[in-house]
Amino acid sequence: MLRKYRHLIPVLLLGILYLSSCSPRYTDSDGWMFFGTGKRKGIVQTARGQLGVRYKYGGITPRGFDCSGLTSYVYKRNGIQIPRSARAQYSKGKKINRKQIKPGDLVFFQTSGRGISHVGIYTSNGRFIHAPRTGKKVSYESINNTYWRRRYRGAATYLR
Repeated sequence: MLRKYRHLIPVLLLGILYLSSCSPRYTDSDGWMFFGTGKRKGIVQTARGQLGVRYKYGGITPRGFDCSGLTSYVYKRNGIQIPRSARAQYSKGKKINRKQIKPGDLVFFQTSGRGISHVGIYTSNGRFIHAPRTGKKVSYESINNTYWRRRYRGAATYLR
C-alpha cells in the first residue's frame, strides 16, 4: 500500500516544510491576535528603512509621517493591520510590561494633553524609532533618556 503512494512523499514533505516556515497568525486563549516571531525582524528593518523621512502631521507615507502614521505604515508593509492613532494602537494591542518589550513592539508616551499621544517602534537595547515632531525626521531615540523616561506610559504588542 505504501509503495502505491510513494511518489506523494516528496510533495507532502515540501508542503510541511513550506507551512512550517511561514509566520502564521494565531489567537491566544484571551482572543488576542498575534503574528509569528519572524515578523519582528521585518518590522524593525522596515522601520529602519524610513530613517530620515521628514515628519508630516497626518502623514502615512514615506513622503512624510507622523508617529502613528509611521507605525501603521511599517506594520501594514509587514502584513499587519493596526489602528491609525497612537491611542487606538495602544488600546487594541496586548499590553506588556517594560521587561517584556521585544524588537517590533510598540512603545507609547504622553507628550501632550492627557493619555497616549506618541508611539514608536522598539528596536533593541532601549532604543526605538519614531517620527518626532514638525521640523524633525524619523530617527532613533533612547527610551531611557530623561525626556522619554518621564513620558513613557506603556508598551503593547501585536506579535508573538
